Amino acid sequence: MMQLADVLLDAGYAVVVALIDPADKEDVAFAAVVRRVAASKPLVAFHKLPRIEDPPTVIHDAQFILRYLDLVSRYDKLLHGFLCAMPLGSVQAVVVDAFSSGALDVAKKLGIPAYSFYATNASTVAVFLQLPTICREDQPSFRELGDTPLNFHGVPPMPASHLVEEVLRDPESEVYKVMIDGFRRIPEAVDGILVNTFTSLETRAVEALGDLRLRHLPAMPPVYYVGPLLAGAGKEKEKHECLSWLDEQPERSVVYLCFGSIGTGNHSREQLNEIAVGLENSGHRFLWVVRAPPSDDPERPSDHRTDPDLDELLPDGFLDRINGRGLILKLWAPQVEKMNKVFMVEEAGIGVEVAGWQQGLVKAGEVEAKVRMVLESEEGERLRAQVTALSKAAAAAWEDGGSSRVAFQRFISDAEKLKAQAMRA
Repeated sequence: MMQLADVLLDAGYAVVVALIDPADKEDVAFAAVVRRVAASKPLVAFHKLPRIEDPPTVIHDAQFILRYLDLVSRYDKLLHGFLCAMPLGSVQAVVVDAFSSGALDVAKKLGIPAYSFYATNASTVAVFLQLPTICREDQPSFRELGDTPLNFHGVPPMPASHLVEEVLRDPESEVYKVMIDGFRRIPEAVDGILVNTFTSLETRAVEALGDLRLRHLPAMPPVYYVGPLLAGAGKEKEKHECLSWLDEQPERSVVYLCFGSIGTGNHSREQLNEIAVGLENSGHRFLWVVRAPPSDDPERPSDHRTDPDLDELLPDGFLDRINGRGLILKLWAPQVEKMNKVFMVEEAGIGVEVAGWQQGLVKAGEVEAKVRMVLESEEGERLRAQVTALSKAAAAAWEDGGSSRVAFQRFISDAEKLKAQAMRA
């Protein structure tokens, strides 16, 4: 989302980011990230909405998504007040993340163009839009289907077990109903969908979304493929330590491991040790983002220490033995894209599947084998060549006349037209 803010600033627009308060107590890690981002984006105005009374406790259990959506929805009234307090006609558009449907409703009521932003990929959007049709009342739950392939238009066949965990639950559960209803509302709730991808990366998914709009979802708004959003990458006040370290390594010699804001924090100590041993035994250079495992407190399993103790989490002497050829970061690295296994391995051809993840533990030997495969084999060379080709295509997408630049300009033009229509009404 902050990369989108950079592009909007470059286009001459003022950007205001409205933030909600953490659920039930001060989230030190989140606050630190906000401070860091705010310091690096002096032209972006950050506004923290007032804390709501008695916020729900958001923990990663079976009801996590319900609690999270409840928390976000309670800020809708505060967001409404904040937008109303801004100078009349000054807000050109509201852009929210995929799970803030209430904020879209607030914008609509005020006559402000509303857009949903997906930091994932077009394949994910295509799956979400088709789920309500696939989830029929007479069909067994996805959990019961196990690894049965599901056929989504524009996406390689995907095992049912690979879908969002909340969607796998009993069709009669409240979580299931809320998720599917949210996906069903996407076409009617927004004036447009922004996706952090580019057309040549996901040709099949882009064509599928166009077909869905023409044939199956006539009310579906336009989709703007405006990625990769990297505009702020070169504007940081200081170069991140990992980038300086990478500059010192031989070309194409480093393996990068990062499992996203959720996956990074859900690894057990046992899994962290297996990864460490596999990386060490591979003999190759690596960059690894590590977050402390979830808390043992059953009431707060999603709590994490802000600054994990790497000596405590990783094998004895590991940090000394890998010094010079491995770099470990705590909590964060300047990444901007997360993609799922089916897309990376089967569609884009830029990844390999690691065995054992479905059983809950990837062994050290598997980590070592896949690192060696990527960096030592002919198949690994093919993967690296594909990554290089896509990197060039990504750069071309934002050049003058490139697909993403054209899509962004169309988004700006469409939003301005909608705003003008609302002002005349």
